[in-house]
Amino acid sequence: MSNPLNRRKFLGAAGAVGVTTALASCAPAMGMGEAKPNLDATIFNFALNLEYLEAAFYLAAVGRLEELDSVGGNSSKVILPAGFTGKNGDGVKFQSADVRAYANEVATDELNHVRIIRKVLGFGAVAQPTLDLGPAFLAAGSAASGGAITGFNPFANDLFFLHGAFIFEDVGVSAYKGAARLLSDTSAGGNLENAAGILAVEAYHAGMIRTLLYQQRDTQVTPALKVSDVVQAISNLRDSVDGATDVDQGILENGAANIVLADSNGIAYSRTPRQVGNIVFLAVDAVKGGFYPDGLSGDFSKILAL
Repeated sequence: MSNPLNRRKFLGAAGAVGVTTALASCAPAMGMGEAKPNLDATIFNFALNLEYLEAAFYLAAVGRLEELDSVGGNSSKVILPAGFTGKNGDGVKFQSADVRAYANEVATDELNHVRIIRKVLGFGAVAQPTLDLGPAFLAAGSAASGGAITGFNPFANDLFFLHGAFIFEDVGVSAYKGAARLLSDTSAGGNLENAAGILAVEAYHAGMIRTLLYQQRDTQVTPALKVSDVVQAISNLRDSVDGATDVDQGILENGAANIVLADSNGIAYSRTPRQVGNIVFLAVDAVKGGFYPDGLSGDFSKILAL
């Protein structure tokens, strides 16, 4: 069967495809001499589902959610907190110009990720699923804090926006790292080289979020919880649902700054598609729920079972 994707066309995007493009490619390595199954279309559609989510989150934060419709998304299928539209300038009332600039930059990045993946997939691109950026965050905030945080709204202010972004960013980096060993094209300008470039960009994003949160580490979020406590709680929640391994960290490690999320060898962690699914569905072995109340668009049973 021929490859449903044009590899040169994809590589020509040179980093335009987002980190989640590789999330679904974390299948077990094949034996020596065996050909890897062609899962490209499945991989990129899994990625597209996740890019829809990231694009919607950042676009809503900067009041540009209507732009999702221009690239094949569907802003009407995005559930937001009551009274907040995320459109036509109705975004987070940012107090920090730096945070606003970051949010706008990443919103454009994620919008472009949706655009390029849909272009590569053509008629095979899946439609945007229903995305929950309201109740899902309420549930995540409550679960991460043991019920101490209620009514968590990532669009309420700068700090809550950063906490919301923190939920996503580190997951993408670990997912792309997990996919690196499975890429077979190691030629100059090939898949592995481009994957490394995309991973670097996503790591910049994650590092920026972690730095901004670290700068406010002692700010009280509740009478009992500081920013560093909430970040650690989110990290613990991700780690509790993604499996038995410990592949997550907060912004403090033994009281010192921990901006770079890495193991004892200074190497980024890896996650499989199933682990990523557990996080975005907010439940172990689930196929829907959390940020995807009706599930993903498309059939990903093969890669989620790996």
